[in-house]
Amino acid sequence: MRPAGFSRRSFLHLLTLALAGLPLLAGCGAGRLPGSSRPDYLMYVGTYAAAEAESIFLYRISGTGALTRLRAEKAGPNPSFLALDSRHQYLYAANEVGQFEGAASGFVSGFVSAFGINQQTGQLTALGRQASVGAAPCYLSLSPDNQSALVANYTGGNVALLPLAPNGQLGPAAATAAHQGSGPNRERQEKPHAHCIVPDPAGRFAFAVDLGIDQVVGYRLDAAKGQLQPLAAPAFMAQPGAGPRHLTFHPNGRWAYLANELSSTITALRYDATAGTFAEVNTLSALPTGFAAPNTAADIHVAPNGRFVYSSNRGHNSLAVFGVAPETGRLTLLQTVSTQGQMPRNFALSPDGRLLLVANQNSNSIVTFRVDSQTGLLTATGHTATVPKPVSLQIVPDFIAR
Repeated sequence: MRPAGFSRRSFLHLLTLALAGLPLLAGCGAGRLPGSSRPDYLMYVGTYAAAEAESIFLYRISGTGALTRLRAEKAGPNPSFLALDSRHQYLYAANEVGQFEGAASGFVSGFVSAFGINQQTGQLTALGRQASVGAAPCYLSLSPDNQSALVANYTGGNVALLPLAPNGQLGPAAATAAHQGSGPNRERQEKPHAHCIVPDPAGRFAFAVDLGIDQVVGYRLDAAKGQLQPLAAPAFMAQPGAGPRHLTFHPNGRWAYLANELSSTITALRYDATAGTFAEVNTLSALPTGFAAPNTAADIHVAPNGRFVYSSNRGHNSLAVFGVAPETGRLTLLQTVSTQGQMPRNFALSPDGRLLLVANQNSNSIVTFRVDSQTGLLTATGHTATVPKPVSLQIVPDFIAR
């Protein structure tokens, strides 16, 4: 007799794994473990790793925030940013290197890797690599229709679109665009540094965040045809020297939030989905009053319920929690809490919004926090995992709930 709350398919799936001696991988909904009030999730971890080292790790996250390592994969050097397709069948990695053997002769480029996900074990199968057509690719996203991968090349100062086949494989870049200009910070803004590229919720536009020129550069996106057409004017101009790094949309699609690396600030934006432009709502420091030591902002995410925004600070080594005004999207700083590690880079929220996990690159740790659903405030769970130079966290929302 199967446990209550399990579908017949899920129960037989777990039974098969148990008989085979494999880990029981649980997702949300039908994937809950017996007696658990919260779902377990799978999480892939991208790292800074050498070419022949294990570089992508797979963990199970329990409802309490405990982390269990399931496997490790040799996925090439520096898979520093990960992205899933919307069906969670394929995983993609931006391999942040300066030279790829598959690039055209004399052309400096990193690469993007594609992997199939084994739906029984989570094991990755390599599906091929393609040049990112620029050095040091540091960010990767997929169009909503899963037809294109968008990559930002930090050192190259450009972005590229790579077509995706139905079987998950990558095609050679179909479109590229180089940014122009510089900023007032001569050390960090001597030229363009594309740090992020994301599609808008409708898939009509793509927005590249460039730290070097203090701009969000807009493109009209046609994923099916593999086209990126630059807009006539910047989608948004950040404050000079702010060094914008990451952009994320609110679940309502009308607002967005921009993490400014060099100024350690967060900007709330109002989005015009017709024109493909943004207008500033307000900008706040992500640091507590009185902190004056060196710091750079890193990642940013919106809670699934849309009520809170989170960002990471490197230097202060903290997570900042912001409240979102329900009528305007305006931000208010609520909390800064230690990440219990050094150089927190990317982080991830569980799909139910109850857990936050942060990758502390320089202390080789992933730390989990409990999220108060009413206040948004964070409390460390006491659970950590040791991972070499963790950078990118990608949670799989529903591994077996199909």
